[in-house]
Amino acid sequence: MLVGTGSDVGKSILATALCRIFLQDGYQPAPFKAQNMALNSYATPDGLEIGRAQAVQAEAAKVACHTDMNPLLLKPNSEHTTQVVLNGRPIGNRSAYDYFRKEGREELRQQVHAAFDRLSARYNPIVMEGAGSVSEINLRESDLVNMPMARHADADVILVADIDRGGVFASCYGSVMLQLPEDKARIKGIIINKFRGDIRLFESGRKMLEDICGIPVLGVIPMYKDIVIEEEDSVQLEQKHRSLVDGKVNIAVVLLRHMSNFTDFNVLERDSRVNLFYTSNTQDLEKADIIILPGTKATLDDLYELRRNGVAQAIIRAHRNGTRIIGICGGYQMLGQTVSDPDGIEGSIPQLPGLGLLSIDTVMTADKTTKQVAFDFNGASCKGYEIHQGRSTTEQQILQEGNCIGTYIHGFLDNPAVIDYILHDKVKTDAPTASIEDFKDHQYDLLADHVRRHLDMDTLYRILGS
Repeated sequence: MLVGTGSDVGKSILATALCRIFLQDGYQPAPFKAQNMALNSYATPDGLEIGRAQAVQAEAAKVACHTDMNPLLLKPNSEHTTQVVLNGRPIGNRSAYDYFRKEGREELRQQVHAAFDRLSARYNPIVMEGAGSVSEINLRESDLVNMPMARHADADVILVADIDRGGVFASCYGSVMLQLPEDKARIKGIIINKFRGDIRLFESGRKMLEDICGIPVLGVIPMYKDIVIEEEDSVQLEQKHRSLVDGKVNIAVVLLRHMSNFTDFNVLERDSRVNLFYTSNTQDLEKADIIILPGTKATLDDLYELRRNGVAQAIIRAHRNGTRIIGICGGYQMLGQTVSDPDGIEGSIPQLPGLGLLSIDTVMTADKTTKQVAFDFNGASCKGYEIHQGRSTTEQQILQEGNCIGTYIHGFLDNPAVIDYILHDKVKTDAPTASIEDFKDHQYDLLADHVRRHLDMDTLYRILGS
């Protein structure tokens, strides 16, 4: 199990690397995270929902993703409530206070333990991942994902620390010393992640860390720049606000407060013909060649905000002036005539007018659609997946009216035929239509090579073998 000194220390990426390394070394690994909190989710082959990070890790391990890899998924609706997805299906909304109360925790604990037991009967090794900081002692009794899960799995634990944010000695020492004796004994090594500069300069620091913690440092992993692995969280999106670029197709993704599945735009971001950026600036939106309204966990709330801050009006003006508009999932719903929520599925807003660019109406429903899909586009076979609540008044997978396109399909823009179509009248040259599967597979190999070079795999295997 990889646990962290805090959130965003790189546990998910290292778990992805280890899944590929163990596969390369002849094992049959699989990922596991008992509880994940993310708006970025994925539909399994059997039409259930898990965190996108575990789907990526499964991809690195070359196994089909399954809800047993992430039995409990929390999808925040707001700052105070979250949708709870158990074994791939939503079981309701909970406030943070209600969720972390002791009452009902044992039932959830039994469910995540059962998922792990089923998974470990099929794969070896299981690459487990904790959540957030491993030393939140105030949450110890209700914790389902860190050391209590390691106890159930009888897992060896590796502590991951992010040296780039500073305080690595204190965070490692505190994370180890705040553990119960039985949990402290499980921590067999430390990985220092996101190092910048000459690693030789940290040799004395490495020895000091081993001395004060009494645990070997298994590796110091440098920061990388040229490897492309999907990010788990959308916290960096606001930094991807670039100026408009002459000679490229400027694509503006509307930055929503509850934006989900931002990985829909990874392929476009890498296209040499494209300058893709995220913004809620009305002037930038009106200057863009293409505007994309992305998915959201709270369609009505985000639609209300778009009307309040003038973005909705900017999109309508841009559409009137010939800009291509694309809506995906919740963004597709917003482009219609109305969005209604008579049963309060999302919150307290019963209905809002949409942007009126597509001839659909949407009603929010309690049941959730989660499935992988195949579709034809301009004669090419394509694929993607759906994760959404609400039903719209059309059976079409893709609705195009004039220069406006809407779809419920995530991964719609991963398909070369789709990308070439939306760019065909904007650029003069075609880009090579490389397979996204081949690209990602190569990136997993590059990540595995990078981590293997800087991680003491011999010691790690001795730890696991013992």
